[in-house]
Amino acid sequence: MNRYRLLVDWEVIEKLNQLPIRTRRILRKALTRIVATPDMLSDYREANSRGITLDVHLCAGFAEHVRIDFADRHVKVLDLEPAD
Repeated sequence: MNRYRLLVDWEVIEKLNQLPIRTRRILRKALTRIVATPDMLSDYREANSRGITLDVHLCAGFAEHVRIDFADRHVKVLDLEPAD
């Protein structure tokens, strides 16, 4: 199986580090699932401030904003924020 590579923005890592360890583990597990099947786990899509369409995955009360680069086989986690 040829998996995608996970790339995480530094600001997302800093936000993760502020969360309780149990929540971090849940979110990391969700990202692992996204890397395995990136085109199947999006809850909805949303454009960012630059107009780039991002896939959004809801998990543990948070929205993980991801850009899937199918050509390079990268899953880029660009933002993490509390879900509304």
